[in-house]
Amino acid sequence: MKEVKIFTIEQLPEGDIERVVGIVRGNAVRARHLGRDILASLRNIVGGEIHEYTKLLAESREQAIDRMMAEARSYGANAVIGVRFTTSMVAPNAAELLAFGTAVVLREQAPD
Repeated sequence: MKEVKIFTIEQLPEGDIERVVGIVRGNAVRARHLGRDILASLRNIVGGEIHEYTKLLAESREQAIDRMMAEARSYGANAVIGVRFTTSMVAPNAAELLAFGTAVVLREQAPD
């Protein structure tokens, strides 16, 4: 499987980009889990990190990134620049996490 590099920067050094492919995106929609909500509510009373939600969001981010990279790969790109994340509520207990950026083809680097 071809590697797709991802960058949050908007531009790479001149000459690195051979071709701009276009916007790519990947999303994950997740619903909260009743068991996690109960634990989170209890943890909210005493304070501290809500590990259940931290894990849920981390899994959602990875899934969104994987889907974005797969779309870039399907267009023949080998990198995505300007990667950003956004979230939105799609239902009372469900949220979408969206990863997006610009797919590009980087020039092959000559081996040292």
